[in-house]
Amino acid sequence: MEAQKTQYTRAQLALRNGQDREEIWVAYKGIIYELTSSRLWHNGKHYQHWAGQDLTDELADAPHTELVFKRFKAIGTLVVSHQ
Repeated sequence: MEAQKTQYTRAQLALRNGQDREEIWVAYKGIIYELTSSRLWHNGKHYQHWAGQDLTDELADAPHTELVFKRFKAIGTLVVSHQ
């Protein structure tokens, strides 16, 4: 049985943008991925996409599929508040 992943808010995710903190994280379909070691996300930017965000809606514009996330470690889940 897999251990439950830590939950993070959008504000916590936003801090992991490669500039406010060294960590580079993005969310996709509610899962947060650690991209810090990726040379393609240098300084928290990948083409017109920025780290620290939920990229679910932006993937449609990418030249790759969601399988790209299999290369990276899933470190948590994104908590979505319904305010």
